[in-house]
Amino acid sequence: MSDPAPLPDAASSPDGGAPSFEEATRRLAQIVAELEGGELPLDRSLALFEEGVRLARNAEQRLDRAERRIEELLGIDAQGKPVVRELGG
Repeated sequence: MSDPAPLPDAASSPDGGAPSFEEATRRLAQIVAELEGGELPLDRSLALFEEGVRLARNAEQRLDRAERRIEELLGIDAQGKPVVRELGG
């Protein structure tokens, strides 16, 4: 039996940066499907799991940044209440 193909480092995009949120979630779905298949050698399973953890952490960071940006745009304070500013006049 031949060795499995080397794993691409999908935790980064082809240009060397972090993958987009959409790329990360697509790859995570692929990893889950492979792992759930149950036919992988232990080393391959561990490598995929590690890649999945990196991708999940990156996606979580992106979601956190997006949430903070939305809160800024909507004017929500730390307690989740809307920031109300009086209109100048």
